[in-house]
Amino acid sequence: MQHVVITGGNRGIGLSLVKQYLAQGHKVTVLCRSLSAELADLDVTVHSGIDFSQPEQLQQVASQFAEGSVDLLINNAGIFSNETLNELDLERIQAQFQVDAVAPLVLSHAMLPAMKTGSKIAMITSRMGSISDNGSGAYYGYRMAKAALNAASVSLSHDLESRQIYVGVYHPGFVKTQMVGFAGDISPDEAARRLVERISELTADTSGQFFHSNGDALPW
Repeated sequence: MQHVVITGGNRGIGLSLVKQYLAQGHKVTVLCRSLSAELADLDVTVHSGIDFSQPEQLQQVASQFAEGSVDLLINNAGIFSNETLNELDLERIQAQFQVDAVAPLVLSHAMLPAMKTGSKIAMITSRMGSISDNGSGAYYGYRMAKAALNAASVSLSHDLESRQIYVGVYHPGFVKTQMVGFAGDISPDEAARRLVERISELTADTSGQFFHSNGDALPW
């Protein structure tokens, strides 16, 4: 049995990840902004009321984990909005950068004492953070935040190599979640199933590489 810590596990892809790791017999802890009824019915430990834009809150909750007690940290929590050149909302851009890029780095750093040799950190990012894949423009805050998260993830993979902690960088797919108004082409359960498989395959050789949940390598 492993101890899996998942952020944003109260709904969508995060909740599906929680269910799948529970079904595999693992211990799961969830960090989230608000507790959903569905999450409350599951046999998990929940730290709710967390504002992911506040680094001190992430550091405080990370300090509650015992040394060497975590096998896998999944940074899944995020926010999304669309800023166009005609509607460049700087507050929304900054909010996405703080939650989608800075928070995963802050939490990963704060959780390091709780992680052991062979532990894994999974970053749930987006191909919208791929510069070479950007063929449509707009979405300034989300694209910038995910590109920054990708860059941080690669740096982490190098800095943690000597500690044998591996960093996976994953695009879940276009998933039918509340974040995108339930548009999409795969369900949260399917996305989570794929992500669990990708994370299980993560090794020193693939640490810091960018993958679609279907297994395809993605361009930066």
